Amino acid sequence: MSKGEIGIGIVGYGMMGKAHSYGYTVAPVMRKLHYRPRLRVISGRDETKVAAAAAAYGIESWVADWRKLIRRPDVEIVDICTPPGTHAEIAAAAAAAGKAVICEKPLGVTYAQAAAALHAVETAHVLNAVGFNYRRLPAVSLMKRMIDEGAVGSVRLVRGSWLSDEFVDPAVPFDWRFDRSLGGTTIADLGSHLFDMATWMVGPISEVSGQSATFVTERSGRNVTVDEASSALVRFASGARGVFEMARTAVRRPCDLMLEVNGDRGTLVFEYARLNELLYGDGEDRAELYGMRRIRAEQQSHPYAKDWWPVGQGVGYGSSFVNQLGDLLERWPDGPWEPDFAQGAAVQAVCEAIERSAAQRRWVEVAEVMDDRLPPSGAAPPALRATSPRAARSRPHGADRS
Repeated sequence: MSKGEIGIGIVGYGMMGKAHSYGYTVAPVMRKLHYRPRLRVISGRDETKVAAAAAAYGIESWVADWRKLIRRPDVEIVDICTPPGTHAEIAAAAAAAGKAVICEKPLGVTYAQAAAALHAVETAHVLNAVGFNYRRLPAVSLMKRMIDEGAVGSVRLVRGSWLSDEFVDPAVPFDWRFDRSLGGTTIADLGSHLFDMATWMVGPISEVSGQSATFVTERSGRNVTVDEASSALVRFASGARGVFEMARTAVRRPCDLMLEVNGDRGTLVFEYARLNELLYGDGEDRAELYGMRRIRAEQQSHPYAKDWWPVGQGVGYGSSFVNQLGDLLERWPDGPWEPDFAQGAAVQAVCEAIERSAAQRRWVEVAEVMDDRLPPSGAAPPALRATSPRAARSRPHGADRS
């Protein structure tokens, strides 16, 4: 039975504002919540568009200035769905006003921004969360649980990719996505989801070696300042190795996300195109069963499945927002919320380490970004050796590629 309402203010009316509005609307339909979200207000600079969004999304009112939204006493949670370069400023202002803060990923376009947002919510002692919604897909949560339960044994290898075709056409006009100071890199925009899921499942990343490319360097007469395609080799603190690719230039790849984990006893694979399923290979299966089995992540015992439809019906993209916001609302007002800004800042440090590695053509420790320290003058980059995470630096960037 509901104990009351929670006032929600959404900053930003684009695709993410729409997705979050959907999540708040559906969450109390699919599960029992002690506090029901009430969509009080949405903000956006274009008055005509934000007014239309408020009407379409079922939001009571709108304002053109997000600062007015934050000052409203009937708003208890500020949900930030604007371009990444604006996140830290809005989050800090909301925290200073005593509001709980939910922020879309990435938390900032730099680690400094993410760390500032983290400092703001910690200083204000307010609940905070980052929108890593793919964690809340049933199959992804099941993958995490199976790894924790030892289904693959000791993790050795992780690989992930996110391929899209949104930047393929050179005639696509310049907008904020091509401005690094506002939209962030492809590494941060797409890769942040991959690094969040990977570190959630396997543990922190300690070192990276990245490369990036921009194939169309000018759009609408303006310089493009973001990467269109990037990849990275990574070393996890556990000793596991990983390889990741993020690209917006893959023809006929609309939103192809994949994550695979190989251990010494088994393999798990998640493919977004079949988001209700996992592939699982058990190294202890009988020889005549050699191969991968397909698991439908829809049984009542699977994460989130009991909140949705009977087995065989499946869920979609929107369910990840319903599950995410439902989890946060269930923990209102005491928390804790997760993934929180600390986890969002840690992911941003990985992204910035890859950006730095690609620019400087060397291996970069994630701690270097978090401490903002540079390697000693003349220091050699690290070797990629499986024997030690702190192996002696002896080979140049890229020497281990075959």
